[in-house]
Amino acid sequence: MRPDQRRGSEAERLREELAERTADLQRVKAEYDNYRKRVRRDRLAVREIAVANVLRALLPVLDALDRAREHEQLTPGLKDIADTLESQAGALGLVSFGEVGDPFDPARHEALTHHVSDTAGELRCTRVLRPGYRLGGHLLRPAVVEVTGPPAPGPG
Repeated sequence: MRPDQRRGSEAERLREELAERTADLQRVKAEYDNYRKRVRRDRLAVREIAVANVLRALLPVLDALDRAREHEQLTPGLKDIADTLESQAGALGLVSFGEVGDPFDPARHEALTHHVSDTAGELRCTRVLRPGYRLGGHLLRPAVVEVTGPPAPGPG
């Protein structure tokens, strides 16, 4: 074999080796990028679960504050604590729902009482016994309500 042929075959071998190493590096980089994305998603999911658990544990405190407001005006110190708790919970994404007049939604409301009205066109919340709460798209607790709606259709 001539020296220029040896150099040509060695250059070809080096090009193939470089192409293999480049492909290996691209594969490892893609795997690492996917790993980073997965870890980031997992961290966000763990954070959301932790926040939801803390807020769920605070719901009885918010209920106690609502009951206290129903019975009497809060003292300035307790009012300050209540306002701070509610604003911090809201900053974490806690949203209260359940208003008189809302259409009844069994996925968001728990009906304790059903009143029948001939004038009602659909089931509506007529009294909110306990507000519901959600965090983002997750329901933490359904609203407990009384509903009023049309009579059930009779046998056909």
